[in-house]
Amino acid sequence: MSQYIQQLTPTVETWTYLFVTVTFFVYLAIGWSARVRETRGFFIAGQGIPSIANGAATAADWMSAASFISMAGMISFLGYDGAIYLMGWTGGYVLLALLLAPYLRKFGKYTVPDFVGDRYYSSTARVMAALAAIFISLTYVAGQMRGVGIVFSRFLGVDIASGVVVGMLIVGFFAVLGGMKGITWTQVAQYVVLITAFLVPAFALAWRLTGNPVPQLALAFSDILTDLNRLQVELGFNEYTRPFMNKTRLDVLCITLSLMVGTAGLPHVIVRFYTVPSVRAARYSAGWALLFIALLYTTAPALAVFARYNLLTTLNGKTALEVRSHEWVQKWETTGLLSFEDKNDDGRLSLLSDKDANEITIDNDIIVLSTPEVAGLAPWVTALVAAGGLAAALSTAAGLLLVISSSTAHDIYYRLINPKASEERRLWVGRLMILVALGVAGYCGVKPPGFVAQVVAFAFGLAAASFFPLLHLGISACCSP
Repeated sequence: MSQYIQQLTPTVETWTYLFVTVTFFVYLAIGWSARVRETRGFFIAGQGIPSIANGAATAADWMSAASFISMAGMISFLGYDGAIYLMGWTGGYVLLALLLAPYLRKFGKYTVPDFVGDRYYSSTARVMAALAAIFISLTYVAGQMRGVGIVFSRFLGVDIASGVVVGMLIVGFFAVLGGMKGITWTQVAQYVVLITAFLVPAFALAWRLTGNPVPQLALAFSDILTDLNRLQVELGFNEYTRPFMNKTRLDVLCITLSLMVGTAGLPHVIVRFYTVPSVRAARYSAGWALLFIALLYTTAPALAVFARYNLLTTLNGKTALEVRSHEWVQKWETTGLLSFEDKNDDGRLSLLSDKDANEITIDNDIIVLSTPEVAGLAPWVTALVAAGGLAAALSTAAGLLLVISSSTAHDIYYRLINPKASEERRLWVGRLMILVALGVAGYCGVKPPGFVAQVVAFAFGLAAASFFPLLHLGISACCSP
């Protein structure tokens, strides 16, 4: 009888199919209902998005697969030093929201290259800014496509290439049809999905490991960090909370600073502030977005600690047979992102600080996705996390694709090549460029240049070296007394 009941119990894959199917249909329905036929709606959503909705869309646009999938994994592996991503990305958003975005909105243009071309009185500067926006966006979207491929390959049992293609079709539908208007309202729904998917396992793990259901309070007012530090030392690692062990002080300072100014120069985030009716609305939406972002970013360090503790207690010192008795281990092994090798032939697997002697290899990008299964949470929680990872990746990918589209169709084609182009012609070029960019993004998703946070951090570096100086100098000059 118990075996029969167990057979009827939905598996992780069943729940994942259900959640992904439902959420994808919601995204498609929103994209269809928000379809546009004019360039103003396609590129800046008609500047009619309410502040709170734009705040949620900005948060979803900004919190990519790197934030949802990879950041907690990086903190989990690097410990204290992993906070560089947390400080750099959030600090950069504050810099953008307070010092750049309102003034860019006040300038009244469609895009960042628009601002650069008019502010510096140079068509050449406009072209260079458009090319920079395209290159930054393509680099960034490569990380999102890898995130999509990882989720599909593990939870839906398809290869990464097939998963990337499915993701491309979904994001392509609402991006091509609805432009910025369709993307914005879809991102509002995607924010709800991703934040729910991130918080539910964090609250469950906090309650299970510490007896306190609030992750932030559980991390601060329990013995979980003390226990984790002890485990780390026993295995030859440095204490988890000990600073500057993986990176020097200079590295932490320089990386944090570059991520901050890179965030402030991201074109797909900046363009969100063009979609609201006024400068005041831009400031309000920036505040809402900061609140929505804080929900995830203050939870990530706690989730990283819970994940690290669970992995050490679940995998270390066990035999290969014991480890592979876990269904989640077998399935992650098939993706190639988790592997084992008994190097000293002692019959047990060890997670050690010495990389040459380490017998367990775990990809950073699977930490968040695997944590509910490692902790033994209900299958629907694991499926919810998978749906959240897809929402995070697709929401950012959509925003990046529109930047590529607007940079090409508006800043290069309309402004420089064919100023007399009709509305229909400009829309056609914009939609065509989304399809072209999707093809490039899909290839990068199948053959990524690195793990998600690496690729995204590279895009931030490019934005720091290109857009931030241009925007800072342009705004300082035009807004100084």
